[in-house]
Amino acid sequence: MRTHTWLAGLVAGLLVGSLAPADAGAAKLPVIYNGLYGYAHVSSTASPPGANNWSCRPTAPHPRPVVLVHGTFADMSDSWQALSPLLYDHGYCVFALDYGSFNGSGSAGVYATGPVEDSATELASFIGRVLAATKARQVDIVGHSQGGMMPRYYVKFLGGASKVHTLVGLAPSNHGTTLNGLFTLLSLFPGANSLLDGCPACAAQEAGSPFITTLNAGGDTVPGVDYTVIESDKDEVVTPYQSAFLSGPRVTNITLQRQCALDQGEHLSMPYDHIADDDVLSALDPRHPVRPACTPVAPVIGG
Repeated sequence: MRTHTWLAGLVAGLLVGSLAPADAGAAKLPVIYNGLYGYAHVSSTASPPGANNWSCRPTAPHPRPVVLVHGTFADMSDSWQALSPLLYDHGYCVFALDYGSFNGSGSAGVYATGPVEDSATELASFIGRVLAATKARQVDIVGHSQGGMMPRYYVKFLGGASKVHTLVGLAPSNHGTTLNGLFTLLSLFPGANSLLDGCPACAAQEAGSPFITTLNAGGDTVPGVDYTVIESDKDEVVTPYQSAFLSGPRVTNITLQRQCALDQGEHLSMPYDHIADDDVLSALDPRHPVRPACTPVAPVIGG
């Protein structure tokens, strides 16, 4: 989802006190847990802070590069202004992409609307570039919304199982969504589904769609890959929120409010939710889990 530049003044005021304290060490990037700041970014082609340094080489503590995958209507710039620098500051090689432009939508800064299968092919190509550049054998993936679900198609059908170690989904549409009944409502009116013609990815994410049925046939997971799903029970886009969760071996499902009742974040705030982002760090490095601080998180804004 995109916001407009008129938010700039409001954003500037909300930024006070929003910079996360840097860890000890040099060249740390500010981590801004503020969704209004993130979604107000208008340059969809700009890499988020800390991402897409093609000369980066993974270290022994973090041997796999992390690929960040945004959600429907979003882009790499507006989605990852917090998590990209956070991962960079923790010593990861971070990469992000824009994908899924459909009928020129990318020229307007609107991505992840094309057929999900095509987007998975784009992801496969991007990961091939990342592995070639970093000399790593595998990547970890962190995705939001469609970006947490779409990589499962790559893993399951496009040879990604051998190239992905860990897949972390932030509010992923793993089993589709009713969008609080929107799709059901559209189905009651002949011709109304034509409203979705400009967004094949939207139709694909309807609960029970042919795409979702194919994706989950034979089980949610693929052997050899670790899966973590982080979801909010306030999610108004992936509905019911439990449809985000996966079943199978090597799966961890996390409901944020069971960790912290002060977390009132929903779908849009997820990438800017400090509790969810700390859970990402733990999922990527289970040997050194992070204990998130239970402090308030607001809808959309995060914090």
